[in-house]
Amino acid sequence: MRYSPDRKPVVTLAAGPVDSYPEVLNALSRTVLYDYDPAFQGFYERVVDKAQKALRLSNKPVIMHGEPVLGLEAAAASLITPQDTVLNLASGVYGKGFGYWAKRYSPNLLEIEVPYNEAIDPQSVEDMLKKHPEITIISVCHHDTPSATINPIDAIGALSARHGAYMIVDAVSSFAGMDTHPEECHADIYVTGPGKCLGAPPALTMLGVSDRAWAKMKGNAAAPRASMLSIVDWENAWSRERPFPFTPSVADVNGLDAALDLYLGEGPENVWARHALTARAMRAGVQAMGLSVWAASEAIASPTCTAVRTPEGIDEAQMRKLARERYGVVFSSGRGETLGKLTRVGHMGTTAHPIYALTALPALGGAYAALGRKVDIGAGVEAALAVIDA
Repeated sequence: MRYSPDRKPVVTLAAGPVDSYPEVLNALSRTVLYDYDPAFQGFYERVVDKAQKALRLSNKPVIMHGEPVLGLEAAAASLITPQDTVLNLASGVYGKGFGYWAKRYSPNLLEIEVPYNEAIDPQSVEDMLKKHPEITIISVCHHDTPSATINPIDAIGALSARHGAYMIVDAVSSFAGMDTHPEECHADIYVTGPGKCLGAPPALTMLGVSDRAWAKMKGNAAAPRASMLSIVDWENAWSRERPFPFTPSVADVNGLDAALDLYLGEGPENVWARHALTARAMRAGVQAMGLSVWAASEAIASPTCTAVRTPEGIDEAQMRKLARERYGVVFSSGRGETLGKLTRVGHMGTTAHPIYALTALPALGGAYAALGRKVDIGAGVEAALAVIDA
């Protein structure tokens, strides 16, 4: 054993949390200002402006001070009423999970569920809307990370908008790693955070909220207020003239500031391109080694994470353990229904560079070989290099 469990790994290629950029880590060490200091209030306003630019919003985004599960649960609690009929789209563990929150706030839950290596077909959404015109809210996970698959939220959003439904989008592990933005997909509440593709710690949520979603939440007497789940309380907290409902996570706002500077400075299109190239190289290498990708088709395979199907007879947890002990490389397991069936290799933020595909493939192949599964590591590395050099 070269790398004991008590020794930090050489590289973490997990699906999140991901390692932070050095500039973000430096920002986290800045002075922690008092939240009512005018210097911090002005700084917070500027950070929100940067987030607005990155999200391509026409109004101000909300920063909630907790990792994005806070934002997802808050969206359910704030937007959904007992009178709503919710259509939840479940193509994976996280998409399915949102339905449990939706059911807490409305008894009227409909669902489209597909096998967890597939994506939602917009035609099935259109058919459901015709069959159930009473649908008022649609919820969808863009990148269902435990499957590393992508749902077509732009097409689904267009259907939702035409129907007049409100759409809640989980873009936690897709925003900043691919071309996705709240208004372009007609999202009414768009939930993301800096802890994945922006390369910052998993401590904040960013929300894009449409004007009509603000109106609906404010009209919902049961929507949380004076609560950590309250979105309404934070509507105007971006302004230096307004108080914060609760103490903000000052150090993490410092980190978010640096992460947004890096993203906007590099250029979003360039950031998306390196995420996509890393994932394409990884998938090519996996297949050349004699393994298979979990996603049913290349078209729905995520550019921010690759899920490798576990070969029959392999103990997936033992494989990951060997990869860490022998090579110092950490991968992610599946979750829920996909646990043990696949291994996830993250391409997010700092690790969304093609060189990390060339790190992942030998570690993956070596661990499989140690468990008796013959793979062609050389062919995998050559295939990845061919993609990178093309």
